[in-house]
Amino acid sequence: MSKKQLFSLEFKVRCSPGILFEFLATPSGLQEWFCENVDERDGVFYFTWDGSSPEAAEIVEFEQDRFIRFRWEYQEKDEYFEFQITKTEISNQTILVIKDFAEKAEIKDQSQLWETQIKDLLHRIGN
Repeated sequence: MSKKQLFSLEFKVRCSPGILFEFLATPSGLQEWFCENVDERDGVFYFTWDGSSPEAAEIVEFEQDRFIRFRWEYQEKDEYFEFQITKTEISNQTILVIKDFAEKAEIKDQSQLWETQIKDLLHRIGN
């Protein structure tokens, strides 16, 4: 059993769920903000940062315009990272929820990394 814990982060996004989902679930969208290069073959995404060797993540589950869950090839079977899109009931605001796993001592650093990446995403979307 892994020592990693699930944590989640929420971000308000000013765009439709359909547009946001394209940035979260397609190689071209992910390349805009998540990493340098993304290739996809048979439900497996290959992510490359700064010319390093590609890291593979399979799509574990998804629902169009709602969420996509990936699992890195090196992760435990019950670990994943997920992008979930929700809408607030009162204001109808689009919310991006990120779920990920990290060791307890690394959650703060991992959260800061996500926050930096989401700032880039929001900039690309025009927020």
